[in-house]
Amino acid sequence: MQVDALDRVIKNAIDVMENSKYQVFEICESVRTERETLSNELAKVIEETTKTIDLVDQFEADYRRSRVRLTEVSRDFKRFNEEDIRLAYENATRLQAQLSIYREKELHLKARRDDLQKRLKGIDRRLERAEGLVSQLNVVLEYLSGDLNQVTRMLESAKNRQILGLKIILAQEEERKRIAREIHDGLAQNLANIVLRTEIAERMMAKQAFNAVKEELVDLKGQVRGGIEEVRKIIFNLRPMALDDLGLVPTLRKFVQDFEDKHKIRTQFETVGKETRLPSGMEAAVFRLVQEAFSNVLKHAQASHVLLELTFQMQMVKITVTDNGIGFEADNIERQLTKGNHYGLIGMRERVGPLEGRMDIQSDIGAGTKISMVIPIKSDAKEE
Repeated sequence: MQVDALDRVIKNAIDVMENSKYQVFEICESVRTERETLSNELAKVIEETTKTIDLVDQFEADYRRSRVRLTEVSRDFKRFNEEDIRLAYENATRLQAQLSIYREKELHLKARRDDLQKRLKGIDRRLERAEGLVSQLNVVLEYLSGDLNQVTRMLESAKNRQILGLKIILAQEEERKRIAREIHDGLAQNLANIVLRTEIAERMMAKQAFNAVKEELVDLKGQVRGGIEEVRKIIFNLRPMALDDLGLVPTLRKFVQDFEDKHKIRTQFETVGKETRLPSGMEAAVFRLVQEAFSNVLKHAQASHVLLELTFQMQMVKITVTDNGIGFEADNIERQLTKGNHYGLIGMRERVGPLEGRMDIQSDIGAGTKISMVIPIKSDAKEE
């Protein structure tokens, strides 16, 4: 591939990403406007509902008093004449009619309130997905807008670029298969089960088996919560929201804990130095490096313990991943990487390169592996 052609491809990709980012941003603004309108309408409906409920309570009290009054005048013919009875009856009838009207109005307002609340929740979910997509596009743009000379040099130094490209595509496809498998085995199954449970609840409602319906709804709520948790895990694997909101260290701490819970490999996370926020693109890069390192441990190391150390210094950040696995001959690692083996390590080295960092590997047969990555922090990057 010619360098000029590569530059054109990347620039075209950047233009497309920029246009897509602004389109998604416009969608976000439109959704926010719609949300604000619905929120204002919901506030008015809630206020009117509260007033209507108070009126219903007042009319119920007045109606009860009018019924008592009608009973009194109907029984005591000595004290009350026919005109008193007629007035008491008309008053009770009028209050009964008004009470019915306001009860109907109360039911309508409650239904309207519930519908608006449901629509607001749907809009919040759409807004969260759109904002997540903008965040992902920003990360991609940061990578694509980096130093293209670094990319060119890496491509020129690879002896077999076509094979490397195919391996990258295969890695992407594997990631897509993994996500599809997680959705199929987790979320899709939960949704199918929820639909089935809902149909069962409908049949029970028809038979007026309300206690059974209540138990079914409790179980159904648990199924929905499980589905929400599955979605959050998938989103976290794609682009952790906590990375933007909380920063690198809390996100890595959650990732390490989830890794231990899922794969039953004891993990340990330690930080050295004063924790500080890094530029968004660098935090994403560090997270992906740790993700890839742990993936290598899971696939190849056969380890029972993994240690992640994150060291903060004024001019650099250092990532160290140490495992007690089977290890390999570190002396031959450069030849293995040159031959195109160890694609996980190749991917990590390619992530470190554009950041002007370095990666060192220490390993021996039966002695585990230690991977150290040092990434410089430039002063202009800190200001960002």
